[in-house]
Amino acid sequence: MADVVRGAIPKGEKLKSAARNALTALVDLALPPVCPTCREPVAGTGGLCAHCWAKLSFITRPYCERLGTPFPYDQGAGMLSMQAIADPPAYGRARAAVRYDEIARTLVHALKYGDRLELAPTMGRWMVQAGRDLLEQADVLVPVPLHWRRLWLRRFNQAALLADAIAAASGIATHHCALRRVRATPQQVGLARAARATNVQAAFRVPETSKILIRGKKIVLIDDVLTSGATVDTCARALFRGGAKAVDVLVFACVVDATV
Repeated sequence: MADVVRGAIPKGEKLKSAARNALTALVDLALPPVCPTCREPVAGTGGLCAHCWAKLSFITRPYCERLGTPFPYDQGAGMLSMQAIADPPAYGRARAAVRYDEIARTLVHALKYGDRLELAPTMGRWMVQAGRDLLEQADVLVPVPLHWRRLWLRRFNQAALLADAIAAASGIATHHCALRRVRATPQQVGLARAARATNVQAAFRVPETSKILIRGKKIVLIDDVLTSGATVDTCARALFRGGAKAVDVLVFACVVDATV
């Protein structure tokens, strides 16, 4: 990934990464690592056992060039899905590392709700591979933010952890303060597509003090799961209003129609 490097990792980030690695090594000595999905012993922290790895469904071409959703067969270079044609998103392109299936859901929930922070580097590396074409052109990574109340309860933002992991692998800067969630919204789980869009309407904004960070920049927006796309679409619109030149989306997992 040397061809996507945009600058050295800040010294502070290197120190934090070294500290995390040292802590992980100590934990591994005391508690041998296990697969986060089935709890079978594995060789290293954040890894999957052979059985769960075989069940993980990575997204590769052919897929819609706009939405990144897989096609059942190759329809030719540059093809778009009917959804991308009928209802094009505000962002340019989306890419996902894996389908949101049983194994991916377990990984996301382990990171998000189970405090399995050691999974972020592994998931981030898979995202780097999936989003290579986006990262080659990117200036800045921006994680989808949590509202401050939810961040206070959860103590961390899983999208920010993934963005940091991608930054460490690619050298692209991450701006955590470039986007702010200004309105607390109910969780999107269980809502229909139209309700999801209404739920997050006007929920995000670029602070005046942060506009200089994104003005004229090509941004890759980072999140854990892409479902209807309502959240990242609203975020992209906010970033464009803040002066961004381009906005693409990179997520760990994407919900795909079961028939595909």
